[in-house]
Amino acid sequence: MIRENEQACLASVDDREDALVDLSRRIWEYAEPGLKEVESSRAIADFLRDEGFRVQLGVGELPTAICAEYGSGGPVIAYLGEYDSLPRLNQVVAAHKELKYADEPEQPGHGCGHNNLGVGAAGAALLLKDAIQSGRVKGTVRFYGCPAEETLVGKVFMVRDGAFKDVDCAMTWHSHAYNGAWGACYTCMNSVKFHFHGKAAHAAGHPFDGRSALDAVELMNVSANYMREHVIPDVRLHYTTICDCVPNVVPDECTVWYYIRAPKREDVDYVYLWLCDCAKGAALMTQTTFDIEFLTGCSNVMPNDVLEKVMLSAYKDVGAPKFTEEDHAFARQMARTYPDVLERDRRIMKEEYGVDGDDKFLCDVVFDKVIENRLVAPGSTDVGDVSHVVPTYQIYVAGQGIGCPGHSWQMTAYSGHHVGFASMLCAAKVLGVSGLRLLEDPELIRMAWENFHENQQVPYVSPLPLDLKPDFT
Repeated sequence: MIRENEQACLASVDDREDALVDLSRRIWEYAEPGLKEVESSRAIADFLRDEGFRVQLGVGELPTAICAEYGSGGPVIAYLGEYDSLPRLNQVVAAHKELKYADEPEQPGHGCGHNNLGVGAAGAALLLKDAIQSGRVKGTVRFYGCPAEETLVGKVFMVRDGAFKDVDCAMTWHSHAYNGAWGACYTCMNSVKFHFHGKAAHAAGHPFDGRSALDAVELMNVSANYMREHVIPDVRLHYTTICDCVPNVVPDECTVWYYIRAPKREDVDYVYLWLCDCAKGAALMTQTTFDIEFLTGCSNVMPNDVLEKVMLSAYKDVGAPKFTEEDHAFARQMARTYPDVLERDRRIMKEEYGVDGDDKFLCDVVFDKVIENRLVAPGSTDVGDVSHVVPTYQIYVAGQGIGCPGHSWQMTAYSGHHVGFASMLCAAKVLGVSGLRLLEDPELIRMAWENFHENQQVPYVSPLPLDLKPDFT
């Protein structure tokens, strides 16, 4: 049940609804890729500065990162926001499957709803700011704008640079087809490129004078694929080859880009070293050379039982997003483009979470059961690294139709539709009320740290080399 003082605080979001939606729509239209979110980060920074926050645009070595705070002293409650987009997704709000992908690869789109993620977290910060300003609670609220989540870069560099060193608790959210607490642990990951260098030659006339960098990449991939049999089943190893050449020239340059994922950091490190040996072997077999470009790495998400209870309780009190009839009609039309996944997700809702969604296209209830509770999901998120240095938790908020595939043109459309904006406003309230309850009862923060230390099996070590710089190309 929302308390009387909390009801007054929720008005902080309601009173700014138009401004928050406008900000989210602007960021959706900017659709800037990771580490290039110049307009998006400036828009959020200016918005919070106008609301009375002390704003730092540029954190550590990331010029599009934000640290905005209000209040003084402890406790410090942090909200994590994102605003980067994905390549090759149309920026059109329509339910036509012909839209699928843009013709030009340089046309990005918000296929993961990050235009709403950053603004939702900023809305939560505003709620808590108003509570501090009114004297209801004491402490500091801080908004962190975190660039390049899609490439798992931003928060990892921010953690390495000490951005969260004085934070007491951190919270965030993500768009999903369901509403509820997010209990997945997710995988650790390394992102790395192997650049092979050979010798160009005429592929027909003088192939014996050449040394093929492409051959080296292919042999490395073959050895890596044979390696799969001998690593733990939970390892995920995937790659793409980059070679700009024509068949009648022996390629002198070729790159292979690998993602290595596993439940534990030591498993990723073990497979990574083995993969480096595969590269050495391929170079020896082809008389080529290579160099390694380590892009980023991230850690698994460490759960926190205390924050989970606080946020789920607040979520049930606030309720699910307030969808309109137009929203439901849009989702019904969009569902025609993913009928098989719709039925699968409806089945999961019923069998796993006890929610009957057989006649629904949007989830309009909050799950009692934690979503993916303590499972190791195969994907990765840089929220994991924050969770290893400060108690952290996040929620799912329905900002897409049941069954909608992620990183898709459908998700891009939802992100710019009222469906996405409704989820953003809901997330702002849930995160804001959760922060308010933590400041009202500092004992919860102490318990969250106690649970943090219980769960942290080994001290956190950044997966990034100390001399690694962000790649802005």
